[in-house]
Amino acid sequence: MEAMEEEVVIIGAGISGLATALGLHRKGIRSVILESSESLRASGFAITLWTNAWKALDALGIADSLRRAHLRFQRIVAKSPASGGITAQISFSAQEKRGEFEGRCLRRKLLLEALAKELPPGTIRYSSKVVGIEADGYLKLLHLADGSILKTKVLLGCDGVNSVVSKWLGLSKPSFSGRSAIRGFTEFPQGHGFKHEFLQYSGEGYRLGFLTSDEKSIYWFFTWTPTDQDRDAEDNARKMKQLILSKMHKSNLPVEIIEIVEKTEMSGLICSPLRYRWPFDLLTGNISKGNVSIAGDAFHPMTPDLGQGGCSALEDAIVLARSLGGALLEAKLCKTEEEEYEIIKKSLEKYSKERRWRSFDLVASSYLVGYIHQNDGAVISFLRDKCLSGILARALFKKAEFDCGEI
Repeated sequence: MEAMEEEVVIIGAGISGLATALGLHRKGIRSVILESSESLRASGFAITLWTNAWKALDALGIADSLRRAHLRFQRIVAKSPASGGITAQISFSAQEKRGEFEGRCLRRKLLLEALAKELPPGTIRYSSKVVGIEADGYLKLLHLADGSILKTKVLLGCDGVNSVVSKWLGLSKPSFSGRSAIRGFTEFPQGHGFKHEFLQYSGEGYRLGFLTSDEKSIYWFFTWTPTDQDRDAEDNARKMKQLILSKMHKSNLPVEIIEIVEKTEMSGLICSPLRYRWPFDLLTGNISKGNVSIAGDAFHPMTPDLGQGGCSALEDAIVLARSLGGALLEAKLCKTEEEEYEIIKKSLEKYSKERRWRSFDLVASSYLVGYIHQNDGAVISFLRDKCLSGILARALFKKAEFDCGEI
């Protein structure tokens, strides 16, 4: 079978893949996205996007439509599940002296659709699973599950935690953090009546958060360290719900908060282990090699404790599109394949250098924040409730101040 050739191939039609393709499109560069599923996947129900992500979406030109469909948070409130008392409370308006801060909880499906809608027809090729990668001179050969083969001048892996491209680059598999997360999305047809805020309970071995998405829906998460007895609950929605409710009742949380979980349909629950890439692998491993690179969870999977997974994926897309897009436009003037390859290689090395330390910081900080939030030791619990909750909440603001720039 004769291999078709494409200039840029992106594996994975998730947030990073779609955003990278759109960024390249804005630069006048055509790309092809290979997606193994039959349609856009929106697992996880919702995603929280902070200021840095909105800057990236503004750069892509799709932020305003998403803003209109989702509420803006007014504050972050942290509480102790043991006492019910407030351990930290930060108003977003209080951050104005440091610049305008923005946080919203988006329906993941709407975000993916907004990105995909802006791409030229035929950009996304569904049911296209890559099973092998090999070099062919200055090109890369991609072997698909259906037996077809693609040639490409640039290969970008945006294929998630179990990335085929990350493996090809020689990066180790992401590590299990020892914690798991149950995520839920609850609909209130008549309106939920809750304040537009990020409310979280941390302690007693778990972390529980609630975020309003719009006037009629709330996204929530529950992270904990599973015991052997919890294992069967991870694949059973009914048992998941029972597990969470039992811990909530034990902690004597408010009735109106418990009802959010009680009202969640079984189809609105999902459980997954929390994985992350060992931070020092990001400093020593290959983020790019020749004309191959990675972005998003394929690059820097992290625990969700700072809410920066999707945000940093959007940052990646802007930096990658800016660096690679300019290089590809320059490469069109090259007379040889070798010259073209070297320009592409240098652009991906530039991207890697720019994103390496930022990713290291986010992965390490997220892990540390999660450890403190969920720890039930006497000393850390005391310090968290008395002083660390405020520090941790401000850390979220600090990480979200990052500006990835324009395309």
